[in-house]
Amino acid sequence: MVMIGGGSFRMGSDEFYSDERPVHERRVDPFFLDRYAVTNARFAEFVDATGYVTIAERKLEAAAFPGADPADLVPGSMVFTPTRGPVDLGDWRGWWRWQPGAYWRRPFGPGSSIDARMQHPVVHVAFEDAASFADWAGLRLPTEAEHEFASRGGVDGARFAWGEEPYPGGIAQANSWLGRFPYDNRGVGGTAKVGTYPANGFGLFDMIGNVWEWTSDFYTPRHVRLSDRPVDAGKRENLLARASADEAFPSTARRVLKGGSFLCSPEYCLRFRPAARSPQSEDTGMSHIGFRCARDA
Repeated sequence: MVMIGGGSFRMGSDEFYSDERPVHERRVDPFFLDRYAVTNARFAEFVDATGYVTIAERKLEAAAFPGADPADLVPGSMVFTPTRGPVDLGDWRGWWRWQPGAYWRRPFGPGSSIDARMQHPVVHVAFEDAASFADWAGLRLPTEAEHEFASRGGVDGARFAWGEEPYPGGIAQANSWLGRFPYDNRGVGGTAKVGTYPANGFGLFDMIGNVWEWTSDFYTPRHVRLSDRPVDAGKRENLLARASADEAFPSTARRVLKGGSFLCSPEYCLRFRPAARSPQSEDTGMSHIGFRCARDA
């Protein structure tokens, strides 16, 4: 793990998506963060030691999915599938498919394997899966503020973790989508081995791109700014809990993902930036979602 010294920074962005607003000053206490996302190899150690079964491997209950075809109520997960050509970018169903039998050991479904991908980030992990790993390891998931502070690597206020341009000098600084989305990828096209791209100023790898990463915070449609009581992320105070009296932010089972993934493209999802955030149902893992762990200093 890497020791992050903590401090104040400008969190969020007023330039891109509405849920990144408003820009506000936040402070985080010193904390430790995994240098890399949790890999298949590390997750396998956890499963071998505990016998843990991920949500993607569990049977789906018919009562939770009224009207669903019983044939579809089998263990599985959502897998990204490139299209053959241009599609309506407003309909994500064009490139995502429900794949029975897909889970972390079989990332593309039956017949696939992680044998050659042990140092890739583990995927198809739901929030409960990530939190269970963290508990087993004596760690925790980072807060949204901690993740954003760490992903900036000391470059405060810039659009991207490395500066103002997405591809400085025409060179990709993270594993994101290069080419026309979702059919023409001139980059990796999937997850990459952790550490493939340059580390940021804090010595952390893949804080941007590769896979979205779970945080401990519940999602709200905009940042909650309580100027009279600044949020101290080091104490893991949840933004939603602090705003529980505000009816505009009802409690939901969605957590904040940070960092973007290999699917982020300027023409579709310009979210391979520190300020970017995405809501994700706690019970849903996908082929572009992973995590890393933190602990208090």
